[in-house]
Amino acid sequence: MTPNILAPGAVLILWTLVMLVWVGVTRFRALAKSGIDLKAAPPGGRGGDLEGILPPIANWKSHNYTHLLEQPTLFYAVILILHAVGGYPAYIVWIAWAYVALRIVHSFWQATVNRIPVRFAIFAASTLCLLALALLAVIATLG
Repeated sequence: MTPNILAPGAVLILWTLVMLVWVGVTRFRALAKSGIDLKAAPPGGRGGDLEGILPPIANWKSHNYTHLLEQPTLFYAVILILHAVGGYPAYIVWIAWAYVALRIVHSFWQATVNRIPVRFAIFAASTLCLLALALLAVIATLG
């Protein structure tokens, strides 16, 4: 039985929600430490308004959360296409799991250390996984 291609997508969705909680906890702690009262904030404020106000490490989690809502949307589309076509070999699921694992590693790196050369290498590796999946989806839909 072939492993389910949707499982990595479900895990990445769950991870994205974990990052959302991490963003909230980190920001509320940083706001309290900075003495900023949200009740006194003007209407219409956004998270991006906290850039330059909160320490960078407090904003890194938010940056990563945003990233998890960008490129992974292509991942979700690709795995849905592969699922719809069906009959994919097990190695395709392993590529999807590699993508998810790399995105989670990328999240931890960006949220804690955030050195760009390493972060870019992790991102590039995950992008190669996504490219492979996209090419396999094209082949599956044309074949």
